[in-house]
Amino acid sequence: MGTPHLTPRRVAVLLALGVIALDQVTKAWVVALDKPVHLIGDFLQLRVSRNSGAAFSSFTGGGPVIAVIALVVIGMLTILIGRSHRTVEIVTMGAILGGATGNLIDRIVRGSGVFDGKVVDFIDFSFFPSFNVADSALTIGITALLLVAIFRPEP
Repeated sequence: MGTPHLTPRRVAVLLALGVIALDQVTKAWVVALDKPVHLIGDFLQLRVSRNSGAAFSSFTGGGPVIAVIALVVIGMLTILIGRSHRTVEIVTMGAILGGATGNLIDRIVRGSGVFDGKVVDFIDFSFFPSFNVADSALTIGITALLLVAIFRPEP
């Protein structure tokens, strides 16, 4: 039996699973620390904050709505990953899928009701809102996908 071929779809799935795992492990770790860690003085710290809204704490308290939107996005990404024929698009959608799923897990498991959990953010630059691994994957994936769309030659 030979080595399985690493297709773009498999890379996307592995990337999504890696993002989810790294996101959840790092969140569990910083929550367990229960104190800020100063990496570069006050400039960069690991400090737990919880976000019930969207990016930059916008739409505070809108977690259930955001969770439903995330479920739709996750479903759409799964379909698009299966249909796309462009490697860069497939891989970037894997990063977005992992990020969306990582934060959705928080909304499911870090609350007392359906989808009312708060997302754990912990990477805290003194001049920027705090974020997490899932947020980073979402930002990188969306930016890369937009750049591909902008610079892709017309068919």
